[in-house]
Amino acid sequence: CYCVRTAQRQGLLFRQLFESESSTYTYLLADLKTKEAVLIDPVLETARRDSTLVKQLGLNLVYAVNTHCHADHITGTGLLKKLLPGCRSVISKHSGASADLLIQEGHTLKFGDFALEARSTPGHTDGCLTYVLNDKGMAFTGDALLIRGCGRTDFQQGNPETLYQSVHEKIFTLPGHCLIYPAHDYTGKSGSQICCWGAGSTVVQRALDDNACSHSVPHFP
Repeated sequence: CYCVRTAQRQGLLFRQLFESESSTYTYLLADLKTKEAVLIDPVLETARRDSTLVKQLGLNLVYAVNTHCHADHITGTGLLKKLLPGCRSVISKHSGASADLLIQEGHTLKFGDFALEARSTPGHTDGCLTYVLNDKGMAFTGDALLIRGCGRTDFQQGNPETLYQSVHEKIFTLPGHCLIYPAHDYTGKSGSQICCWGAGSTVVQRALDDNACSHSVPHFP
């Protein structure tokens, strides 16, 4: 079961944007009343496209947010700050990266009447964060949880046990109607929904086993 509909919330503008070179999704969310906006996982190659869209929509970008310090593409937050003065960069304090705002579990990013709650979901990297909309109807999972799979754990800081725990304790505990939007997809799918995962343990376990390569990965019940 995959999400084929655009998320709709009264008063919320939502755009899912795509960068084809790294198959990265960038997400624009804004309060239609106040025009305050956030951009999640911007990519350097498409930062100008995104800043143009923000201006065309008459928005005020208050945060450029990263779910983690990406190994597969360079974040576009630095360029966005130059193109859209007043925008603040955001990343986990455990990422090892620099930003205007270093956050951790429980931190809330407000934009108008909406907010994103940060949940610590390490395992792909130590500094992975999942951002959950304040009505718990949308979650932006970065590389922690993809669509019918999860992020790789054979990179530096990757840990399959930690990622399994993060997904089950911080993401699968969200309401069934919650829409899951990852940082990447390589098959043309746009998202998924918590209730559609079903035997999520099996899917995540299989993905962890597959991406662990030659590493020894314990089997989870």
